[in-house]
Amino acid sequence: MTAFRPCIDLHQGQVKQIVGGSLTDDGADTNFVSQYDATYYAELYRQHNLTGGHVIALGPNNQQQVLNALAAYPNGLQFGGGVNLENAASYLTAGASHIIVTSYLFDQSAFSWARLEAIKAEVGAEYLVLDLSCRKTNQGWMIATDRWQTITNTAVNAETISELENHCAEFLVHAADVEGLQGGIDKDLVKLLGESCTLPCTYAGGARSLQDLALVESLSNGAVDLTIGSALDIFGGTGVTIEQCINWNNRA
Repeated sequence: MTAFRPCIDLHQGQVKQIVGGSLTDDGADTNFVSQYDATYYAELYRQHNLTGGHVIALGPNNQQQVLNALAAYPNGLQFGGGVNLENAASYLTAGASHIIVTSYLFDQSAFSWARLEAIKAEVGAEYLVLDLSCRKTNQGWMIATDRWQTITNTAVNAETISELENHCAEFLVHAADVEGLQGGIDKDLVKLLGESCTLPCTYAGGARSLQDLALVESLSNGAVDLTIGSALDIFGGTGVTIEQCINWNNRA
């Protein structure tokens, strides 16, 4: 069954919700800046047994907030954002259940199997989440790195997913073109993920209501989970409440 998965997005040391495709070195279009820190959200998720969520560091100056969140909910949150061979294991030691990698796996725009093998050897495939966050192009969905600004030559399709499934525990897929816009999910992408993934997979991008959980469940035959960000009341949204998401996860 499709589950709601929570998130903590950190930008410049604050919990924020941003428009995904707008993130650059100069800043980002921001939907919400929280008065609360990452620890507050981690403890909220822990109290309500919301599992499989992720903490994402969007750029620099987030390290202390990341460590605080992981300490507040040990083994309850995945971490991504600048993860590489040198630091991956340290985040597991700090309390992350898994580490999430994208940009490290690419040498410029080319996927590096050598880098995947190296980080897999360092932390173990069972602790590795591959982030297939992507942007839509004329060639289909292509993995986007460097805060979703660099479009690589690796497509998100059934062949890529099949090749990667033996090397990780889960997939995380942000649809960068609709991330933060609350304009609806990318239905075709969700359907593709549902048809192609045999491992756990979380989709993020565009969700705006509780009905999107039901829609993702229908499109993916329950194989894909959903992260809701900007539409959620705890992030200033009006589309859905955290209580509704908790109840969704607790349904019989």
